[in-house]
Amino acid sequence: MLDAEAVLAHRSICLSSKVALATVAGATLVVSTARAEPPAPEVSPAAPPSVEVDERPAWLARALRPEDWSANFQATYIWQMHPGFSVQPPGLLPANGAHSLNSQHETGYTLTATLFLGHRLWRGAELFFNPEVLQSTTMSDLHGLGGLSNGENQKAADTTARIYSARVFFRQTIRLGGNEAPVETGANQFSGSVSSRRLVVTVGQMALIDVFDNNAFAHDPRTQFFNWAFMAGGASDYAADARGYTVGFAVEYYRDDWAFRFGHFAQPKESNGLPLDYRLWAHFGENLEVEHRHSLWGRQGSVRITPFLNYAKMGGFSDALVAANGGIPAVGDVRRDRAKLGFGVSLDQNLTRDLGLFGRYSWNDGRTETYAFAEIDRSLTAGLAMGGRLWFRLRDTVAVAFVQDSLSDSHRDYLAAGGLGNFLGDGWLNYQPERVLEAYYAFHAFSGLWITLDSQYVMNPGYNADRGPVTFLGCRLHFEY
Repeated sequence: MLDAEAVLAHRSICLSSKVALATVAGATLVVSTARAEPPAPEVSPAAPPSVEVDERPAWLARALRPEDWSANFQATYIWQMHPGFSVQPPGLLPANGAHSLNSQHETGYTLTATLFLGHRLWRGAELFFNPEVLQSTTMSDLHGLGGLSNGENQKAADTTARIYSARVFFRQTIRLGGNEAPVETGANQFSGSVSSRRLVVTVGQMALIDVFDNNAFAHDPRTQFFNWAFMAGGASDYAADARGYTVGFAVEYYRDDWAFRFGHFAQPKESNGLPLDYRLWAHFGENLEVEHRHSLWGRQGSVRITPFLNYAKMGGFSDALVAANGGIPAVGDVRRDRAKLGFGVSLDQNLTRDLGLFGRYSWNDGRTETYAFAEIDRSLTAGLAMGGRLWFRLRDTVAVAFVQDSLSDSHRDYLAAGGLGNFLGDGWLNYQPERVLEAYYAFHAFSGLWITLDSQYVMNPGYNADRGPVTFLGCRLHFEY
């Protein structure tokens, strides 16, 4: 069943890579560390029970209560390959440029494991810590595509397994009345109830897309679509280090069917780098979001509008072209403090009990280099996801989606002149929008384990009509506890 509550209960919100976070690959089974108290034995009136006195300090008794602690786990393995594809470079240019997708057969994989630890401090206050491990082999060193094929990939990874902190954050929820709704236990979430009117403040290390653009059907590459352009608005260039995480704060106000969000987050010190610039007053990413949840034809849905502002030391495409004076431009030569503006619109809608529709449009001004996410200036996506009730596989999911990514005029001119971006640079450019058709089937093997087969057909990889098309085939094993 693909209603909003089932999707949220299923989603593991830990993103990677570029990562971010939500899910139709089947309903997630998350087992709480809390244990229900056994029923009290019947007591004969002639023999009243004795009273057992807890002599522990009150603070220690509270700290040791099982419901005040949570522990969950996820592990995801993604394997992909693409066969060789055709390239038609003009003149004597090489078939593969410095930042091209390799036209020969390639394979790659990612393996992540995340531990979600949480402690309830006091009423409405929670503290979470997520240590994470990543190991991977990338295809073409993550070059040659606007929307990269595996959302778990990141620049900071290699074949050596590395452990790091993904999240350490404090969250305070203040109830403001309204209706109460039950909440199930899950990754970075305690069981209990939530009021329809509330204020939520989150501070610490997190992924920006843990809070923003939380589309029910296209958000988490660990359980849904693989491609980066489906994780969030492809043109959002959201603040994150090379692993997809950042430091900052978010404030959310919920009032019945409406939600309003604001966040202020750290940018990396260098474009797509790992170290963060903690001078949040100097360089930062800011996001606003207005969300409305509704019922259409008796089915739940939601719409989100998310404007953003990024401010960092970035290179401008037009400045680089002028500075090159007919030579090969480089954005690294013209970096200075600049602003990047953009916005996104996202919707998800349940059409039937088992069928869901989603779509996104995102845009940025396209004047500056890609600083933290995908090399995309405009992105339009649409897709469908269907649960397996019709063929008696309630926790299976089949889904298909299409995305068209494109570049601004100055970004095109920069690449056509031989400039290199973080992910693009064939040395020439016969420009066409990059188009991706992705489909997957997620098979619920047994409790906690899903096996997914995925295919992506990419036209004009890297926005270059002289290259491709290319097909990516992939398999994903995802386990949650």
